[in-house]
Amino acid sequence: MITQVQSVIPTQVDSKAITKSEFEQYAQEKANALKSVGGEKFSLLSLADVTKTILHHAFWLAEQKQKLSLKQYKKLLVDRGWMGEEKRYLKIAAVFDEFSPQDLAQIEPLTVYQLANNSNKYKQVIDALLDLSTITQEAVRSLIKEHRTPKAPKPEKPSIWRRTKNGGRYCQIPAIHEEDERTGVTLQRMMDTEGLSAQQIVAEAIALRQAYQEGQLVLINEDKN
Repeated sequence: MITQVQSVIPTQVDSKAITKSEFEQYAQEKANALKSVGGEKFSLLSLADVTKTILHHAFWLAEQKQKLSLKQYKKLLVDRGWMGEEKRYLKIAAVFDEFSPQDLAQIEPLTVYQLANNSNKYKQVIDALLDLSTITQEAVRSLIKEHRTPKAPKPEKPSIWRRTKNGGRYCQIPAIHEEDERTGVTLQRMMDTEGLSAQQIVAEAIALRQAYQEGQLVLINEDKN
């Protein structure tokens, strides 16, 4: 990652973007201050400061891209070993341009990346954050849940297959509902007059239909006039 979290933990500043020297000075001062804090308090403080560090760094990097020439900007990335990793931070700077690092200090770092990397998906969530007086991780999660688009149920593919107890399978034709009951009446008549089972008649009908589709049968319209 670009951000040196273990040694870069700045205190709150008024400006979103700070110069390189100021950025590193704040980082070192805060890192030294946190060394004297232990236990649970250290965990809570460091989590907020990591989030602020990420945002400070993102805003600073975006400012350098605007101020420096393309050659100077690339040199900056190469010198610091950031080439290829800067895009995620530029996304953060663009998405959270209307916020300060302190505004988002109570959000987990991973949530910051999640919102920035999927800004189109979470646009309503990000916009809603502007209306909050205090932005917390719980509030963000609530907004994400509130604006989550429910997945449309995947339609089940119709199937005629059923399983037997021994692991085999058989086909079962669903009920046929017709107002004139034509199919049922015709099938029953064939069964009564020909002494065949419904299964036999259906099998013959399907074989004939398949033969017609394959071009083995031709439908002839006879002119009786």
